[in-house]
Amino acid sequence: MNKLHIITPVKDSMDTTLRTIASIMESEINVEYSYTVYNDFSSDTNTEILEKKSEELGFTLVNLKQITMHPSPNYLLILQKAQHSANFENAHLMIIESDVIVEKNTIQQMYDNVATLNKPGMIAAVTTDIHGKINFPYLYARRYNTGTINSRKRLSFCCTLLTQSFLSSFNFDALNPEKAWYDVFISHKSIELEYKNYLLTSLPVLHLPHSSRPWKQLKYTNPIRYYFNKLINKRDKI
Repeated sequence: MNKLHIITPVKDSMDTTLRTIASIMESEINVEYSYTVYNDFSSDTNTEILEKKSEELGFTLVNLKQITMHPSPNYLLILQKAQHSANFENAHLMIIESDVIVEKNTIQQMYDNVATLNKPGMIAAVTTDIHGKINFPYLYARRYNTGTINSRKRLSFCCTLLTQSFLSSFNFDALNPEKAWYDVFISHKSIELEYKNYLLTSLPVLHLPHSSRPWKQLKYTNPIRYYFNKLINKRDKI
């Protein structure tokens, strides 16, 4: 039986982050697992909060400030370290981002699906808003019947399991370091390697998107202003 490595990348946004952590730690999981929170240059105050919660709840906290000088986002480094740990332990890797709240049975059910689905590379839980309505990034799934969807569209890393078989087939060291996010490329790579990607529309998780960057909420309410702010933020980084 494969073990399970669960990770959560974090950059501030403590309200949702602490809800995410609590939902994972309170999950009913019947397989050997580990849980690591990667703190990607949160403020000193929020880093102290995470350190206290790590001691209190028992999850592993990795403060990236202690191992790299590269500014946030460090998703590439997180993926590479997580893959290395998962491969070393012959484990599946589950990414649950810091704006996602899982149910008690979410993690175990996603793990169980690995054994029942045909050559899975990635398995994702569909995301919903507080009213239970499917939201971004899976708006396209609203037209599907409830169930398990073999999807050729990209799977977000909101709440997604990457199987050990797939992790052993593609080295994340080959990912483009010029990019900041990798869910699209890795989704396509899984299919290219003849794995199948599945979206579980019958296993919803609560998604409270972009709480660490409130201006991104404009993507849903004022797209013109959103893309203007995105351009400004990009120029600031340069």
